[in-house]
Amino acid sequence: MSEINQNHALEQLKENANKIYQLINQQKNHLCIAKCPAFEEVVDTQLFGLSKQVEFAVAIGVVEANEGHQIMADLEYTLNEVYSDVYEKNWQS
Repeated sequence: MSEINQNHALEQLKENANKIYQLINQQKNHLCIAKCPAFEEVVDTQLFGLSKQVEFAVAIGVVEANEGHQIMADLEYTLNEVYSDVYEKNWQS
């Protein structure tokens, strides 16, 4: 069995986070959030899965806790921005 490389683990988590960013940004561009309630479920599921990956990586010591928390915080911030933008656009309409 090969040794787990800390940099590789962190890069993999960032790659997984990037996929969620892309999903969020695609919906932001289409403003589908208000019309597609399934979007919230998909994002919640993706965020939950990533949070479990981060927890595991931290637990086995290949990622520092602060790095894992930052990945999750950045994603949650981006998602909150998208929801705020949609709310403002719907409110202005």
